[in-house]
Parts: sequence; structure tokens; C-alpha cells
Amino acid sequence: MKYEMVVGLETHAELSTQSKIFCGCPTDFGGEPNTHCCPVCTGEPGSLPILNKKVLEYAIKAGLATHCAISRTTHMDRKNYVYPDLPKAYQISQFDEPICKQGYIELDSGKRIGITRIHIEEDAGKLVHDGGYTYVDYNRGGVPLIEIVSEPDIRSIDEAREYVEKLRLILRHIGVSDCKMQEGSMRCDVNISLRPFGKSEFGIRAEIKNMNSLSFMEKALAYEYERQADLLDSGEQVVQETRRYSESTGATESMRGKEDAQDYRYFREPDILQVDVSEAFIQRVKDSLPELPKDKQTRYTTQLELPFTEAALLVKYKNISDFFDAVIATGASAKNACNLIVGQIFRGFNTEEEKEQFSLSINAAQLAELIKLLDSGKINANIARLTLVKMLESGEGCMNFLTASDLASVDASEVERLCKEAVDNNPKAVADYLGGKEAALKALLGYVMRATRGKANAVEVENIIKNMIKAV
Repeated sequence: MKYEMVVGLETHAELSTQSKIFCGCPTDFGGEPNTHCCPVCTGEPGSLPILNKKVLEYAIKAGLATHCAISRTTHMDRKNYVYPDLPKAYQISQFDEPICKQGYIELDSGKRIGITRIHIEEDAGKLVHDGGYTYVDYNRGGVPLIEIVSEPDIRSIDEAREYVEKLRLILRHIGVSDCKMQEGSMRCDVNISLRPFGKSEFGIRAEIKNMNSLSFMEKALAYEYERQADLLDSGEQVVQETRRYSESTGATESMRGKEDAQDYRYFREPDILQVDVSEAFIQRVKDSLPELPKDKQTRYTTQLELPFTEAALLVKYKNISDFFDAVIATGASAKNACNLIVGQIFRGFNTEEEKEQFSLSINAAQLAELIKLLDSGKINANIARLTLVKMLESGEGCMNFLTASDLASVDASEVERLCKEAVDNNPKAVADYLGGKEAALKALLGYVMRATRGKANAVEVENIIKNMIKAV
């Protein structure tokens, strides 16, 4: 490739507060149009906004989780523009004194994507286009947002996706936003420019608005890279503008010339007082932070010795990792808990939304009871899997499905006898194993497991057979 991609993201996340940013209207998604609004969030004359303290707390929480410095003094500003979804013709936002600044998100490669700022603002309403008409629903107007503005540090489509995934993961784990892109509670404005490799000057950028899907964001970046590269190759200029992505054509389309800060005529919001943030308040928010995803994954791979891939999958969905933590907190083994959750339960969910919700008919204590039986060798993995299927179908505990035969253990002396029998009756497998063929051991192990109808502990059987072969 001739040109280097330079990308910066402006990510909007709706906060999971019960009421809006400046009034007491509910923030619930959906509802009949224009039923979750009042004179304040529709900007009627004489109405006055009051800042929701929980919004400030959640914004600081997001800043601390992304390594930002927290401003001790902050205020709100008016961002002026005219659009049908903004009834008062200005948005209350933050301009020169954002609540959080100078943080970062660390990618798996170790590269840090800088965060310029995180500021709080109100969301606009929603335009609904139907049958040649455009309708306005103000239910979303005044829902609290944080906007996370990255530095232009992203150099590839893969880095852009990973940045958004990691940011979404953090916001979900700390409980400030559900980040449901399909519902619009998380969306990105993508700024992209190109420059020849080796050059330090930035090119002219285009902004692609309101990306609410990671796959669409990837396709939009790929298209825009090719579009700008073609312009540069032909000696033309890239125009600074705002564009939209068309799902039907897979292309970006021009919307309007790109506004700069001066076009919005920012000025300080006169109806909301300056906010002074105390160190004690920041510390209380910091103390309320849960374990962050990166730290949790490190704990899973180091302390619990889980494979990296499985640990990453557990952490990817907050409800799943919380359930896993609750299971092992009872004393059940992490390895068997991970195997059953990732290897069996997880496969039962088909969509991302189902995985995020992780709605089960059994609780952590019920699964832990089954795993402890597996840990102790009273049942084997196959019986555990079959029993778990019945538990998930019924919502009942494992003891309702396990028989006395299932729980009957194999006598240790009988296991020893069968292991010796396996070694004596399979000289070729023994010779192959001694010759370096590890797979030959499976034949010997299978002999014993079949003879015990799967009730013997496979790990113990394997160790016994290895020791017997060494002694030959």
C-alpha cells in the first residue's frame, strides 16, 4: 500500500442512569414516541436544566478506567446548531474544560491509543423516515452521553475494531453503559485521512458519522481508504467533509462540509453552575471501580492458569465472567468451570445479545455443585456434560439426575489392575509411546476408560500408565 491510514474515533456512549441528564424523565429504550420527554428535554421556554450528579460520577468512572486525568473544575457549554432532532437549536455539551482528559486504551500488541478527552453531553432526538415523511421522536433527547475522543493513533482497520471492542468492554464492566450498538447506545464517528508512508503531516480528513456496527465500521474504513487513495493518485484533493455509510451500497456518501469548532459558536452554558470536583469524590468513585477486564484476564491466565483464548472469551461478556467468578468462589475448580461454561453453555447462545445477557435457568451454586462432583472424581466429564444438559433444560440441580451408579467410584486397586492389563495386552502401543508417539497413550487410556465405563479419573489413569511403562 502506498498510503498510511490515520484514524481517530469519537465514540458516543449512552450512560445507564435511570433519568436523563438535566431532568427526571426516564432513559428507557423504546416506548411510544414522545412519551419520555418534558419541557426541559424538549427545550421549552422558561425550563431550566439541573445536572444529574450520577452522570458526573459515571463520566469520572469511565475516565479513571481509561487512565484519564480528572478535571477538578469543569463546566457545561452550549454547542449551537439547527437540526430537527434538537428542538432548542443547541446541545448542552462541554468544550474547553472536559471532565476527563489525556488517557489511553492499550491494545493486545501493547500499543496505546491515546484518549484526548471524555466529556458529558445530552443526546438528541431521533428522526424516523417512513413513506416519504420524516417524524421526530424526542424520547432520546436529553439522554446522558459521554463522548470519548481518541487521538489519531489508529493505523489500521484491525486496530480500529480492537480499540472499540476494548472500550466497549471497559464501559460494560464498570457498569456505566450497556453499549448496545444495535440500539444506538454506542456509536462512533470515524475520522480518516491518508498520508504517504514516512510522512509526519496529516492528510485532509473525512468524518463518517454514526457508525453503530463494528462490521459496518470496517467496511466504511475500507471503502474510504480506497476512495481517498484514488483521489490522491489522480492528483486531486480530498475534501474535508462529513459523510455517511450506506449499508445497501457499501459506500460512503457526502452529507455536508465538515464543521469546525467555530462553526458551533460554543459559549458557556449560563443556566448550569460550574462544577468543582473534590479529591474525596474522585477517590470514592475510584474505590467503587470493579476489577477491569485487562486485570481480570491476567488473573484468569496467571492465577487460575486458564488458556488465553478461553480467558479472553470469558472476559468478553461481563455477565459470563461474573457467573464464572461466582462459580469458582464456592471452591469449584476454575478449569472444569471454564470447560463447562465455554465448551458447553456458551455454545447454546446464537447471537451477541444472547451472549451478553447470558440468561440461564440455573444459578452459579447449582453449576458449582456439579463441578465439585467432577473435581472429586465422583463423576466423569461425560456424565457431567450429560447432566448439565438436563439441568439447563429443567432449571433443577444435578442431584435430581445423577443415579447411584453415576456416583459410584471405581476402586483404586481395580484401576491399577486395569492399567496393568492395558499395558500387558497392548505391546505395540507401549512400543510406539516409547518411540515418541504420544498419541499411542490414548489407546491405552481408552482401554481403561471403556472397562470402567468412563468412571475412572482419566488424568489419574494416564499418570498410572506412564509410570508403569517407565518401569517396564
